[in-house]
Amino acid sequence: MATAFKLDSNAVDPLDVSRAELYTEHKWQEPFRRLRTEDPVHWCPNSEFGPYWSVSNYKAIQHVEALPDIYSSSWEHGGITIADRDQFEDPKIEMPMFIAMDRPKHTEQRRVVSPAFTPSEMVRMSDEIRQRTSETLDSLPWDQPFDWVDRVSIELTTGMLAVLFDFPWADRRKLTEWSDWAGDIEIVKDPAKREQRLEKLYEMGAYFKKLWDERVDKEPTPDLISMMIHSEAMKDMSMGEFMGNLVLLIVGGNDTTRNTMSGLAYALNKFPDQRAMLEADPSLIPNAVSEIIRWQTPLAHMRRTALVDTELEGKKIKAGEKVIMWYISGNRDESVFPDADKLDIKRENARRHLSFGYGIHRCVGARLAELQITILLEEMAKRRMRVNVLEEPVRVAQSFVNGYRKMMVKLERY
Repeated sequence: MATAFKLDSNAVDPLDVSRAELYTEHKWQEPFRRLRTEDPVHWCPNSEFGPYWSVSNYKAIQHVEALPDIYSSSWEHGGITIADRDQFEDPKIEMPMFIAMDRPKHTEQRRVVSPAFTPSEMVRMSDEIRQRTSETLDSLPWDQPFDWVDRVSIELTTGMLAVLFDFPWADRRKLTEWSDWAGDIEIVKDPAKREQRLEKLYEMGAYFKKLWDERVDKEPTPDLISMMIHSEAMKDMSMGEFMGNLVLLIVGGNDTTRNTMSGLAYALNKFPDQRAMLEADPSLIPNAVSEIIRWQTPLAHMRRTALVDTELEGKKIKAGEKVIMWYISGNRDESVFPDADKLDIKRENARRHLSFGYGIHRCVGARLAELQITILLEEMAKRRMRVNVLEEPVRVAQSFVNGYRKMMVKLERY
């Protein structure tokens, strides 16, 4: 059994992988490699988010995910991020969301929105996604640098969210703004920003409450707000619960796909042999999509809280302790994905990635994310569009959303 590391209480734990600079500087690979090799279930006693268990290998992450009655997702026990729920929220209002619930309520509320992501819905939406993707790509300049994150990744994912919510098109960039404020766990360290975050969330709640009130007496439609209105499980939600589920759907629908769309441009530029292979054979796109999602891992972690004393890979975990499943590390586990730091668009088991989670909390919108990324690659291939990254991107400075703020690129035809 691996031995636990012991550090001076004032020292920076080199294996505290919650540190924002590891992600801003894109230097998280080595500490996670050490964790997987030396101590895959590692107790970190000192971090800016308090003490936590780091679960870093594929097998142990899957084990935790498979036992939701032992490892809770519930907001009542702290929620789904390394930042505790009470650090995020206004104490006067609770904002539960179904991803941060345990059974049976999780099952009931998830069932309400699931019809928006069925295979038949994917077929229904695919033409519209392709049209919007085509229009976005056709609007890009071929002869000058531009920000891929803003012009492509944000535009496409925000547009998709607007469609899902039947959200006023002219205001769609509000969804991006709310998502950025809602998903930034570093905000908990800054009281002024915490206040700003709450203001943004109240603004979001008021806007969506207006949409709800406009639709509450109307016939059912395929948008997510209507689905909530016409469901037994969600029609009587409190304002806090409504806001919590909006945060889930906006962050889940925006940050994950957005950052994978940025990640695909970065990864294909970083691995030109793989890019050349994909350019030569577009039939490789479906598997490439899974491999890009694995390689990028748009959400670096999810958190659980132990409900009872338990044991994981020989480590004694006590009831109430915070357990962080590092998807970003599980997706680089060499025992599952050989040469895992490399993008390999022909990787046979790419679909086994953990980026969508595992078990009852697996991402409800996984099919839609895959569809959007697939169509983006297909439309790029039709235009023989190659994206050259001009400089290292500006990355999101936190350990939850693993993403990009800005990435300057220039296009060329191949």
